[in-house]
Amino acid sequence: MANREALRELQSRLASRLQAARSEGLSVSWLAVEAGGSQYLLSLAQSGEIFPWANVQSVPYTSPWFMGVANLRGGLSAVIDLAAFVRGDGARRVRSESELAQCRLVALNPLLETNCALLVDRLLGLRTTDAFASSAPPDQSAAPYFGHVYTDLEGRQWQELNLQ
Repeated sequence: MANREALRELQSRLASRLQAARSEGLSVSWLAVEAGGSQYLLSLAQSGEIFPWANVQSVPYTSPWFMGVANLRGGLSAVIDLAAFVRGDGARRVRSESELAQCRLVALNPLLETNCALLVDRLLGLRTTDAFASSAPPDQSAAPYFGHVYTDLEGRQWQELNLQ
């Protein structure tokens, strides 16, 4: 129970900080998430609402990274396992119900005109460019949705994703 309350408080704080950043014009650039042990940066302009794990209905004969569809605020959204999609190896990690309860669904911004949500293992907060010591452009052979790779002040690497 305490974990659920703590997660709700984190989501509430993130939502209020996001709203404050939008209204005050702060230079918040990314929503930081963890998926499959890797850290990713999702552009706030391309990210949408954050949802707790929802009852996802599987769809037969789809790619392994396609988890199914979920009812998010009355609309059907495709749910993509971000870690499995980015890895591209076709393997999706099986999660227990307790692990799924800790996961979050990050919907894409409605302006992108796609009903889609990304399954992430954890939300890690908001990040600005001030949080990083350096950045490098993506490799020529990288997937087109990969943006810069940022290194934070503690030496961890963060992959920027272009959700569009």
